[in-house]
Amino acid sequence: MTNGEDVDAAAKQKAIDDWLPITSSRNAKWWYSAFHNVTAMVGAGVLSLPYAMAALGWGPGVVILVLSWIITLYTLWQMVEMHEMVPGKRFDRYHELGQHAFGKKLGLWIVVPQQLVVEVGVNIVYMVTGGKSLKKFHDLVCPNCTPIKTTYFIMIFASVHFLLAHLPNFNSITVVSLAAAVMSLSYSTIAWASTLHKGVIPNVDYSYKASTPVGKFFHFLSALGEVAFAYAGHNVVLEIQATIPSTPEVPSKKPMWKGVVVAYIIVAVCYFPVAMIGYWYLGNTVEDNILISLEKPVWLVAIANMFVVIHVIGSYQIYAMPVFDMLETVLVKKLNFAPSRMLRFITRTLYVAFTMFVAICIPFFGGLLGFFGGFAFAPTTYYLPCIIWLAIRKPKKFGLSWTINWICIVFGAALTILAPIGGLRQIIIEAKDYEFFS
Repeated sequence: MTNGEDVDAAAKQKAIDDWLPITSSRNAKWWYSAFHNVTAMVGAGVLSLPYAMAALGWGPGVVILVLSWIITLYTLWQMVEMHEMVPGKRFDRYHELGQHAFGKKLGLWIVVPQQLVVEVGVNIVYMVTGGKSLKKFHDLVCPNCTPIKTTYFIMIFASVHFLLAHLPNFNSITVVSLAAAVMSLSYSTIAWASTLHKGVIPNVDYSYKASTPVGKFFHFLSALGEVAFAYAGHNVVLEIQATIPSTPEVPSKKPMWKGVVVAYIIVAVCYFPVAMIGYWYLGNTVEDNILISLEKPVWLVAIANMFVVIHVIGSYQIYAMPVFDMLETVLVKKLNFAPSRMLRFITRTLYVAFTMFVAICIPFFGGLLGFFGGFAFAPTTYYLPCIIWLAIRKPKKFGLSWTINWICIVFGAALTILAPIGGLRQIIIEAKDYEFFS
């Protein structure tokens, strides 16, 4: 290649990078990272934590919640550190880091399928959650109105995304993300504060929800998947960090880590009170969404459901952005389409339509969540960062770093094997009396 051709290729590459959603804008502040991380992490999964506690019991429940918080904060720190570990290069996407650790081909095959399962899975779950929360809001505000199918509410929720999906990059969804982060804090607070106000129910029972040993065992496994799902922000962390400017004096990891610490404090403030107060006051009668268990005061529960809707609107966008980036990269770099607004419009509209259609077909995504939660969430969150760290950093055998990483890998691998079993049983039970497009 001549110099002129090199310059042309570099200019073409830069034009593509400036167009792609992850790399097009690098002027984010540290607090952007804080609320993007809160929005990505504190999903509607927080509302099922008391239900998970009822399946796990006090001792194991508290241990697994706290352990997950510590392990995922540690693996998140690893990813922030590894973003710029090669001088002059940034790993802007999870799979780029995987390719650096495992090689061009293998890295793609290890990371991309798992990342896609997580991101597309979360988007489908949020379609269902948004639709169901809208329906709850409607039913609470207007108890005498004609009942409307969940399907229609999922379509109403999706209509918002047919508009928002066309915001070009992470920085352009900052306001949506901030609103979502505020909402997650608000509905979590409503969940535990109204439970406190309601008081401990008479004859509260902390024994396991299921009556048979088999039922207890499978509920326990499914609850592991629900906890894994609650800590799933790692799939978008490098993509969020890619939006932060970086100089030799102030590398992007400094502001990013500041944002992550603030986000994790907010995660703790949301998760622990909801999980523990919800279980303490309601015992094993708690529903899989604590807001359903509350019922009164009606206006407060209705507002909380609306907050959930606003939050999952933001979360959907945070998880969709890396998917848009992957789709647009393949279309432009592999299939040689010209970067254009039309290409972006068609690609993103089709993606939103796809997630809406799947959500309408299988709205019992709770069981699939435990299944996929263990399958893909646990690897990308709990131990893939540790494996990459061991492969690249090569810490001393049996040293502190080596030991900690192996503990995380063993814990995460156990989650990956056990959680899907519980989720699969849940799917089989729910599918027995299921009708399509119900």
